[in-house]
Amino acid sequence: MEATERRRAAADRVRTAEDAVAQLKEGLAEFGLKLPSLRIDPVSCAGNEPTPLVDLGRCNIDTALRLCEVLAEKESGHDG
Repeated sequence: MEATERRRAAADRVRTAEDAVAQLKEGLAEFGLKLPSLRIDPVSCAGNEPTPLVDLGRCNIDTALRLCEVLAEKESGHDG
């Protein structure tokens, strides 16, 4: 793979991670949830061949408990 192809592939991986973050934000918002620190980990995007990681970040206890509620509702087949 030549340098141009590697850069393009790296950009595609970062774009895919950005899309995933946007989808997560949108999906969580539908349940009234917001993870303020949700983002792409910048360190994982460094270098010539980045391997982006989605950083779900930190949240307060209320948000963590709400996430648990949403997951339990989905598991039980109830959509709130």
